[in-house]
Amino acid sequence: MFILLLLTSLSLYAHAEIQITPMVAEKAEIYAHRGANDRFNESTVTAYEIAARDGMDALELDLRMTEDGELVVMHDDTIDRTTNGSGKVSAYTLAELREIETVEVFQQEEKRETIPNLEEVLQVFEKEEHYYIETRLVHDKAEMETKLIELLKEYDLLDRQHVSFQSFSESSLEQLQLLAPSIPLTLLFKKGAFNLEKAKDVPYSAIGIESTDVSLQVVNELHEQGKEVHVYFTDLTTQKNEQKRVKSFNVDGYFTDFINYTQQLLDE
Repeated sequence: MFILLLLTSLSLYAHAEIQITPMVAEKAEIYAHRGANDRFNESTVTAYEIAARDGMDALELDLRMTEDGELVVMHDDTIDRTTNGSGKVSAYTLAELREIETVEVFQQEEKRETIPNLEEVLQVFEKEEHYYIETRLVHDKAEMETKLIELLKEYDLLDRQHVSFQSFSESSLEQLQLLAPSIPLTLLFKKGAFNLEKAKDVPYSAIGIESTDVSLQVVNELHEQGKEVHVYFTDLTTQKNEQKRVKSFNVDGYFTDFINYTQQLLDE
């Protein structure tokens, strides 16, 4: 009798484990992580143009602030990894950064292009694209948010149709919420630092999680709170397999480095 009860309990548990909540978003969305960075230098106008032609749901942009208070599209706090220069973005003026080029090699061919500021990207795409913008603290302070909102207002882009914001910094998100309360916000969690209870409690409509911290339980519980789950990937070698894995959990968004692959995956 004990064995029968145990088997019945295990069966019920297994059945419960496979219940998957529907996604909160209307459909799974694809965000071009730093543009089409598998085909051109990341975070450049050309990389975003390629991604736009591929029909992305959003162009993902990381912002940094220069010494003279301008917003440029750059992931790292330094220019060492992606350009022919070195040093912190915050140590350069925009004019000085204009003299430096991003450099990358694709199929044995070197590609060079200037570092764009945010305004340049907005001028190229205007209202044709959705911008998923990541903000960061500047010298540990929320300093770029006012400039960002002013620029989006100038280009008549400050609405839910054209803009979403994301950040690892709650201070930044709080400032953005004050300045633009109608724009969707995503709280990002660093790899290995995800906190489910905090993610459920914060007043933001989406949660950004590194793929290896994503589980069915995590996705289900966030969906039950009405929150979208947007997944980013830090390992290019495992990203495609990770995308397959999290797809089975009904995640709502993918920050992809392999646009065409993700499109095919979601079409299956």
